[in-house]
Amino acid sequence: MNVLRIILGDQLSLDMSALDDLDPRSDVVLMMEVMEENTYVGHHKQKIVLVLAAMRHFAETLRERGLTVDYVSLEEHHNTGSFTTEIQRAVARHRPSRIVVTEPSEWRVQAMAKSWEALTGVPVKIRSDRRFFASRTRFAAWANGRRSWRMEHFYREMRREHHILMDVDQPEGGKWNFDSENRKSLPVDASLPERLRFAPDSATREVMALVAQRFGEHFGTLDTFSWPVTRAQALEALQDFIANALPWFGDYQDAMKAGEIFLYHSLLAPSLNLGLLSPREVCSAVEDAWRAGRIPINAAEGFIRQILGWREYVRGVYWTMMPSYADANALGASRPLPGFYWTGETDMRCLSEAIKSTRETAHSHHIQRLMITGNFALLAGIAPREIERWYLAVYADAVEWVEMPNTLGMAVFADGGKMTSKPYASSGAYINRMSDFCKGCAYDVKKKTGPKACPFNYLYWAFLIQNQSHLHKNPRMAMPYRTLAKWSSEKKASYLNEAGTFLESLTDKLSSLGGTHEE
Repeated sequence: MNVLRIILGDQLSLDMSALDDLDPRSDVVLMMEVMEENTYVGHHKQKIVLVLAAMRHFAETLRERGLTVDYVSLEEHHNTGSFTTEIQRAVARHRPSRIVVTEPSEWRVQAMAKSWEALTGVPVKIRSDRRFFASRTRFAAWANGRRSWRMEHFYREMRREHHILMDVDQPEGGKWNFDSENRKSLPVDASLPERLRFAPDSATREVMALVAQRFGEHFGTLDTFSWPVTRAQALEALQDFIANALPWFGDYQDAMKAGEIFLYHSLLAPSLNLGLLSPREVCSAVEDAWRAGRIPINAAEGFIRQILGWREYVRGVYWTMMPSYADANALGASRPLPGFYWTGETDMRCLSEAIKSTRETAHSHHIQRLMITGNFALLAGIAPREIERWYLAVYADAVEWVEMPNTLGMAVFADGGKMTSKPYASSGAYINRMSDFCKGCAYDVKKKTGPKACPFNYLYWAFLIQNQSHLHKNPRMAMPYRTLAKWSSEKKASYLNEAGTFLESLTDKLSSLGGTHEE
């Protein structure tokens, strides 16, 4: 009796549980390109190319191993445009005895999967995704009964449990966290590595042509596409990162530089999220490089913390908090997303650099996301759902389970502190310290108020004033609120007025470059 085995677009690994016990003589692997998944937000053109090209290459890998693959392409005339209706068509074609799928990574797709048995009349088995260090139930057990969920506590538990960077029961290097050594600004004469990028092959170029035709109005350009689309390429990218960028990643992971998009960052998140790499092999490769003396401990620990710590943690938050988490808005933010988030056309150089580089490459690193685009959204009071949908659309590595907690919990504090102990709010001083963006900007980062003042400066204080009832009891916000307590009511009013005038001057009309997205 044949089994229909479903592989979704972010499950491109031979180790997927859906492929366990597969009988190549009778079973069929179903892979689907559907319009709904490409348009529920206006995904960056490069992101669509990346997913579709990787899917097509993976299908060939399965065929080379003698498996029967039923591949539904976007170009197929009878393509109905959704997972559910395509599965119904596949059931009619193959008459399977059962359907097997690895648990989807996103809530909405899991909801679909739970409906397939009733809609098709065929038993559906949803299997756990073992690519992660912590299963959904493992995280839920850790979170149960805790008043707050701090990543650091979870991370240490994962280190012990999986014995990564450990000396028996103690952390290697004598500390759990080397974050204090990972905040250096980039020297002017820093030598940046030439990052390994991959020229599109003929199959990928076909996808690029398709995307240009079907999704031409979506955000971004295809001219610079060079992401890994196969496991072999992803493994090559991993080794290149470890050899040429990771040794300096620890020191400069928070640094930013105009015209330099990638710096020392790994660029591996898209490959991890698609399944081309596993988090275990990435962490193991990094630890091996440290033990061989090829990289310093602050680089090894800092990077492993992002994979074993933060990545696993946000997945746990997502699955434990959904579906209500999507509507979190603890600060009551409601301002529409400014149009410059789609165009990059703003006199604020830091925002312009971050957004325009994202249009070109579908990438910006975590500090640009948190302390520039995210910080502005927080200070400006942009509606959490609007900025969250933007983040989901514009990055090659943006999948909802990663992106939503990072946005709602960390960037804009919409969950009220479930993930972080304080809002990541900052004036222009932080951006000036960690980048060269302020040089040549139309605004003066040293000025607090006035027409030439950096907007981050007065927006920061206006944010504190407007949200004092929510934040003043937070012990990590005590210092700025002590400063604010010394201000006169007239001074507070002037900052509020200046911030209000600036925000009202922004266009609230979303650019058509945003493509299809939720309002």
